[in-house]
Amino acid sequence: MKNLLAPWIAAAAVACACAATPAAAQPAQPAAPTACPVLLQHTFPRLQDEKPQSLCQYSGQVLLVVNTASYCGFTPQYKGLEALHAKYRGRGFAVLGFPSNDFNQEKGSNKEVADFCENTFGVQFPMFGISAVRGHDANPLFRTLAQQTGRAPLWNFYKYLVGRDGKVVAQYSSLTTPDDAALVHAIEEQLARR
Repeated sequence: MKNLLAPWIAAAAVACACAATPAAAQPAQPAAPTACPVLLQHTFPRLQDEKPQSLCQYSGQVLLVVNTASYCGFTPQYKGLEALHAKYRGRGFAVLGFPSNDFNQEKGSNKEVADFCENTFGVQFPMFGISAVRGHDANPLFRTLAQQTGRAPLWNFYKYLVGRDGKVVAQYSSLTTPDDAALVHAIEEQLARR
């Protein structure tokens, strides 16, 4: 009887030993996808066609969030913002543009603004529908940005740099141009982080 049970006992011992193997010796499980940071848990209409766009699609990227306007002395910054976006997008960077009439310098419909941006400055970076960016009517993203930094946009082309973790790293006034050395250095520093 003892000889008949020997193979079963040996198999059971091997099974128990495998179950007790430390986790380090077991095959690695794929990492769970990064959850969408609270800052990005919003949906906005795309400027060109007003189709809803979840900002969660930008999770894990370095972002430069900018409130824009078509009839402002800073409007030529569109060109520099597009250049930044084109230069770094392959490394996980995006400029996100939010047209606003809070300073009475954005007129017309979403389509008109989209045509102006593309035809005048070749804008290809993501742009969203016209919305408020300050005060009690501010869209939820800009409300959160103001809460995190203690500062709502002071004028058009105010900039918030957001790290891969969805936290605001820095903010820049409208006077800071997209090619400003300190801004570019901060973007590159964030892109180097994983």
